[in-house]
Amino acid sequence: MLFYTVMKPVVRLGLRVFFRRLEVRHPERLRLPGPLMLCSNHPNTLMDPLVTAVQRHQPIAFLAKSTFFKNPLLGAIMRSGNCIPIYRRQDAGSGDGALSAQQLAASNEASFGRCYDYLGHGGTVMIFPEGTSVSERRLRPLKTGAARIALGAEARHDFKLGLKLVCVGTNYFDPTRFRSDVLLNVAPPIRIADYADRYHQDPEAAADELTEEIHQRLSRRLVISRDAEDDQLAQQVERTFGDHLNPDDDPNTLYDNFQLSRTLLDAVAWFEQNGPSRLAALRAALATYLTSLEHHRLDDDALDQSRRPGTRLADYLNLLLGFPVWLYGLVTNYVPYKIPAEVAYRATKETEFIAAIMLGVGMATFPLAYALEAAAVQHWAHDWRLTTLFVVSLPLAGFYALGYWQSLSARLLRLRARRLPPAAAATLHAQRTTVLQLLDEARAAYLSKQGVGPAPIHPGTGAQI
Repeated sequence: MLFYTVMKPVVRLGLRVFFRRLEVRHPERLRLPGPLMLCSNHPNTLMDPLVTAVQRHQPIAFLAKSTFFKNPLLGAIMRSGNCIPIYRRQDAGSGDGALSAQQLAASNEASFGRCYDYLGHGGTVMIFPEGTSVSERRLRPLKTGAARIALGAEARHDFKLGLKLVCVGTNYFDPTRFRSDVLLNVAPPIRIADYADRYHQDPEAAADELTEEIHQRLSRRLVISRDAEDDQLAQQVERTFGDHLNPDDDPNTLYDNFQLSRTLLDAVAWFEQNGPSRLAALRAALATYLTSLEHHRLDDDALDQSRRPGTRLADYLNLLLGFPVWLYGLVTNYVPYKIPAEVAYRATKETEFIAAIMLGVGMATFPLAYALEAAAVQHWAHDWRLTTLFVVSLPLAGFYALGYWQSLSARLLRLRARRLPPAAAATLHAQRTTVLQLLDEARAAYLSKQGVGPAPIHPGTGAQI
């Protein structure tokens, strides 16, 4: 528990640096008094419990698969981080060290007992009922363990414990990228005592019904794709033409992006049934346009901006004056910034582990690099005030350098777009116009069938719950 308490503010700081925005919809639901059970989808392994845990003041006990505890170092970290092992059939092993069915059941019963005790004392338990973590926008069939633990804890107290279960839809907009966004979409609490009568009649049926309710609440708060092809098309449209489809996007919230993602996937599924030829035409036109952009090493924003008035003198002046600060931030932050990604992509090919490794390594490389640089400055200057000022400047310069480089890259892309040969520029703009026309026609057809007027593409109905 001491390790959990000490590391929580460090992790909170690390997450604030790693994510550009970590938004919680209905944060008060995560701060309800215990006993409380949190159930979430599981697309991003160790990141998923972290982004939720930092939102709650009280400690959380996490259920994690037993294989994490087999490694001595990782197991020690997991236990000190308030984790409880859960034993899955596929992790039972083989050979002499394999767990029998009886041993597996006994081990899980002991873990369930720890959860009952934790909840019985007003604590909070978090579980991922999918039982596995895969980086896809899907919700897999849920195991009944979360429901059985919740019902079992209440049954121990004759359904007078007051346990609530809160479903958390965790939506990453680019799960492996540094400075991306994540939205926690939190559902209203479920009162487990409401299942008392059903539990007394048939405990298994009560667990199934509660599991189905968890599934429904998570489904309404997640972006869920049916298959990889549909998801690829929806993401390509959203990332390339999201501003066009949703011109009234509120920059203060990620919820508009969430609604747009859901609506695009719903629209793709609808057109597969009701307008396959229109969908095929859009796929082909979009693929052609994106291939052409890649060939010219451009993006859609650069091409679109290239037709607008040129950069103002003040913008060039800002770039010129900002160059020394960018260079300072690059020199002092490049190595600790680069190492986490290098380690993560060399350590695993499984995308759901990338972000967690990057966060963990980054939480070590940046403090270490800053400490070494500060020691060098102190050794050279022999002035603690100068050293303190230097240390304060390091993260500020690092963030400035990142923003400066993004701004410079965008300007260079626009410059490249303006220098395209006239024939190539005309072809690209014609392809872009074709895609936009197909999108606008598809939007009008889809919204008319849904009974929605020609506003932004997402109807915004129902998802406010």
